[in-house]
Amino acid sequence: MNNFGKCEQIVNHSQIVLKEKRSKITFENGFHKNVRIIKIDGCVITEGLRCDYLVITENKIENYVELKGSNILHAVKQLEQTISKVSEDPTRWVKYCFVISTRCPLLTTKIQNIKYIFKKQYNAKLIIKNLQCQHEF
Repeated sequence: MNNFGKCEQIVNHSQIVLKEKRSKITFENGFHKNVRIIKIDGCVITEGLRCDYLVITENKIENYVELKGSNILHAVKQLEQTISKVSEDPTRWVKYCFVISTRCPLLTTKIQNIKYIFKKQYNAKLIIKNLQCQHEF
């Protein structure tokens, strides 16, 4: 398992909230399991495309988070680059990728295709939400 040093903290709160401006995601951790929160943007990766956070559960499920304005396609590229740079196993481990935007387009064919590619290439479920999202571990 990667060690992210000063960019990582371990918490076991019942709710883990990550937010930026109006975008917010809440992870429900009802059993208070240890969860690793890694600050990617500006800490693990300081140059190039990168998402905001990586949250890893005890059972090694990787949750990539991009808190975004409105450019969904750019957020997707940020997630892809981060997975390729920091994932322990980019193709096998289960992953969830979250884009929480301030303005979310309707489910277009392009977004459906991107979701399919994420599942096939990264074993990741891509979730795009407007303003807020809740996810249970």
